[in-house]
Amino acid sequence: MFSKILVANRGEIAVRIIKACRELKITSAALYSEADKNSLHVRLADEAYLIGNSPSSESYLNIEKIISLAKRINASAIHPGYGFLSENAGFIEAVEKSGVIFIGPSSMSVKMMGDKTSARKLMESHNVPIVPGTTAPISDLMQGLAEAEKIGFPVLLKASAGGGGKGMRKVFSAEEFSEAFASAKNESLKAFASDDIYIEKYIEDPKHIEVQIIADKLGNYCHLFERDCSVQRRHQKVIEEAPSSFVDNELRERLTAAAINAAKACSYYNAGTIEFLVDKSKNVYFLEMNTRLQVEHPVTESITGIDLVKEQISIAEGNPLSFKQGDLKIYGHSIECRVYAEDTDNNFVPSTGQIKLHRRPDGIGIRVDTGIDPFSNVSIFYDPMLTKVISWGRNRQEAIDRMIRALGEYKIAGVLTNIAALRWVLKQPEFLDGSFDINFVEKSFLPLIPDKWKSEQAFEYENAVSVLAALLKDRANQTSSNGVCLSKNNKWIEGRYE
Repeated sequence: MFSKILVANRGEIAVRIIKACRELKITSAALYSEADKNSLHVRLADEAYLIGNSPSSESYLNIEKIISLAKRINASAIHPGYGFLSENAGFIEAVEKSGVIFIGPSSMSVKMMGDKTSARKLMESHNVPIVPGTTAPISDLMQGLAEAEKIGFPVLLKASAGGGGKGMRKVFSAEEFSEAFASAKNESLKAFASDDIYIEKYIEDPKHIEVQIIADKLGNYCHLFERDCSVQRRHQKVIEEAPSSFVDNELRERLTAAAINAAKACSYYNAGTIEFLVDKSKNVYFLEMNTRLQVEHPVTESITGIDLVKEQISIAEGNPLSFKQGDLKIYGHSIECRVYAEDTDNNFVPSTGQIKLHRRPDGIGIRVDTGIDPFSNVSIFYDPMLTKVISWGRNRQEAIDRMIRALGEYKIAGVLTNIAALRWVLKQPEFLDGSFDINFVEKSFLPLIPDKWKSEQAFEYENAVSVLAALLKDRANQTSSNGVCLSKNNKWIEGRYE
């Protein structure tokens, strides 16, 4: 069993891993940048180490420093969380060579699935249906245009090394192709240090359905059913749920069988996710594999009762899966909302500042995974996601009702948030009846007319008033306080953490 795990991440996912370590009686070691010295994950961990300056390149992406730290503090293993280095095959290979255990898949599997064109070829050879398109990078403009005309417009240009919507362009005609091709290559080069582009048929108004898989090093594979991640903005997921109301038993069988085939194709172990596009006729197309823990993993935990982080750690220790496929059932319904620090009235630009108040919702069926608390700083350096609210209900409507109630109770001051926007989405007919697709937010939310947005704006104003009142009360309490030590790492001095 591991004695110490270095958590090579920050924010809510670092907190999530630290809590799993505590339950397993494993020492947790956090690393942090200058910008994160007052962060929640730093104070919750058993040990915490400054890794570098605020920019990610000097801290959370510094492979040499992270591995050196792991060896210096005698960490048995490194958990990468999601993002940053979690899918960096070079980092994983360096960890493997260092003698420290990587809590995740092998570098070989990540290499096989990391390049989107190679992954498409691999999936095609293992009977996993792929979106019609190229299976090799396109470097030449005229070659790309010829391929696009062969596939048939509209098409999607995508970065071979990409993800998160970067390097992606929709092209509806030959006249648009040249400009879109140059733009996609340029963005891909900046984001991923590679300008390799491939072309797919653009599937109009599909659902984005993904399957959680998990496997051990002994060759045992299981799926944990599907999640619907179709509520997206700029190709970033905003609301996820499990199971999908769109998926019937026959479609679930096809999706999960394809997902297991995909995992076996790259000899995968640990937790991973196979993502699919599903059109209105329920045709299934492989999209990509995420070779890590997903942001939305809590909804799967809610409907199965499986702790995915603990399972990840156990698998990395060499143990078999703690369950078999036949042991798993779907219990109820779960929804996750991602709470971002952003200005929804100003093109969703990130909002920065110090968290002045953080009062989480609670009650039956509500879970909040957070990386913030009062006096946390939301900086320009990292993704603006603050927390995740997860609801569970005996059925989908109960999960929705609980989520709307929870978001109404959530109070965050110091930065702007998207909470009111989340509440608006949850109340829309398309969301309530499950007919939404990946273009729902772009079509229905972004072009909002004032009257449609007024009710949730009014909620936001009322919330701001109550937050202000709470802040004034808290400030009065702090002024009368003689100070209190909140943890071994932090002291309360003159109204701030040191």
